[in-house]
Amino acid sequence: MAKKVTKVVKIQIPAGKATPAPPVGTIFGPLGINLQEFCTKYNDATRDKMGDIIPCEVTVYEDRSFDFVLKTPPTPSLLLKAAKLQKGGVKGANEIVATITKDQLKEIAEIKLPDENTKDIDAVMRTIAGTARNMGIAVKGLNDKELEEQAEEAREAEAEMAKLDEELAEMEANAKAMAEEAVPEVESTEQKQETESTEE
Repeated sequence: MAKKVTKVVKIQIPAGKATPAPPVGTIFGPLGINLQEFCTKYNDATRDKMGDIIPCEVTVYEDRSFDFVLKTPPTPSLLLKAAKLQKGGVKGANEIVATITKDQLKEIAEIKLPDENTKDIDAVMRTIAGTARNMGIAVKGLNDKELEEQAEEAREAEAEMAKLDEELAEMEANAKAMAEEAVPEVESTEQKQETESTEE
């Protein structure tokens, strides 16, 4: 007779570094499973993937026993690792912060393949390239033309901004000059009146 499942939990932990502290303790403590046993099993299973974040799907049974299935690392963390970045670009696809090679893209696609609904490596590469683009990571040899277009657009936008800044600075200078010209007149009128009243 199959054991009754009480909960299925998905969690992402750095490979080989699970400890009973949060988030592991926070999530599994209330479910009553042996935290130390889970951490030991998870760490043993992921020791060869150190440096990656490994998602894990844990099935908890009524008798407080558990099973888990390891998934492939999240695409963004694999891309950041390949690009040697801490985080992606703030402006997404509008700002290229790093470039990876087509070979690196293929490596990531091969890692992700077991979790995908397809065995078509090219389709997986296209999906990952899309994620990379949204993170500001370009793929050399794949979107070179696009990179050049983006660089050209960025140059044009920069020139446009410089032109606007120049115009703005000019307007500010004119406004300032006009204000300075207007102020002394007021002052001199006041001073004149003061002088007259003092003479009286």
